[in-house]
Amino acid sequence: MPPEPTAVQPIPPEFAQALRELGLASSELLAGAPLTGGVSSDIWRIDTPQGPVCAKRALAKLRVAADWRAPIERNRYEARWMATADTAVTGSAPRVLGQHPGLGVLVMSFHSPAEHSLWKERLRQGEADPGTARQVGRTLAAIHAYSAAHAELAASFDTDAIFFDIRLEPYLLATAQRHPELAAQLAALVAQTQSHKLTLVHGDVSPKNILLGPGGPVFLDAECAWWGDPAFDLAFCLNHLLLKCLWTPRARGAFLACFGELAEAYLEGVDWEPRGALERRAAALLPGLFLARVDGKSPVEYITAEPQRAAVRRVARRLLLEPVAGLGEISGAWREELER
Repeated sequence: MPPEPTAVQPIPPEFAQALRELGLASSELLAGAPLTGGVSSDIWRIDTPQGPVCAKRALAKLRVAADWRAPIERNRYEARWMATADTAVTGSAPRVLGQHPGLGVLVMSFHSPAEHSLWKERLRQGEADPGTARQVGRTLAAIHAYSAAHAELAASFDTDAIFFDIRLEPYLLATAQRHPELAAQLAALVAQTQSHKLTLVHGDVSPKNILLGPGGPVFLDAECAWWGDPAFDLAFCLNHLLLKCLWTPRARGAFLACFGELAEAYLEGVDWEPRGALERRAAALLPGLFLARVDGKSPVEYITAEPQRAAVRRVARRLLLEPVAGLGEISGAWREELER
């Protein structure tokens, strides 16, 4: 949840109807405030007689410059991901209070900014703590391990089409259109990701979706929830630590140290397949995601200078054409580029 706003106003009627029909409110006039930061949903803090809650409604067209659409039923699966994650690691996701299928509204516990901070904001300030990175890696691996051991969960996450629409197409295939010379490599990464259905995947493990609180990391915004390749979550998160080196250059050494700590902590928790196999897939995928954040449908907002984009393209192109087996080799290649 992004920082809490101060202005209180009446909530949209769909949210009020959903809370009442879910039994979370009665006939009282509900008020709250919109939460900012997301491109895929309307998100509100809503004040109820029992206390504040967070409610979100998925958008059919995302708030980005490109024409990017996705099925609105995705927050049904987000609710299921949160419930599963909280079972795997208590407190690792908001507590689901209700989900209204007809209105597409998900209601969950609200995490106060007084007790929780956004990892993205800490990184923007150059606060790159290796201990935090290790916690994130361990928690993510524990969620993956739990779900891999409960293969019956796969039937509740039949979201191949949603994951393709909201992740594989806008990130990898859209980037291939900008880089036809890399189209074969990027298409192969799509096929690789689709062919390893091993566990429950969050799909958007980004610092903007991770709260840091007294009980450890809390993962938000699981709209991309999918039964698939856990290497996607690992690569997606590590990608942000590479990109942050351009956002806050003075902390780039610390960001790369966090990259190593998160990767190692995660890989130590891999018990559903050989860790080397997962690392190879993550190392193959990471350069494609790296390139996608400057040339896909969802470019990061803080890389705006052409020399920075060119640096990302140089490293990504080389690693896509000459894949490496280890994640450390990727951070090493990026470090060399930054030191040029």
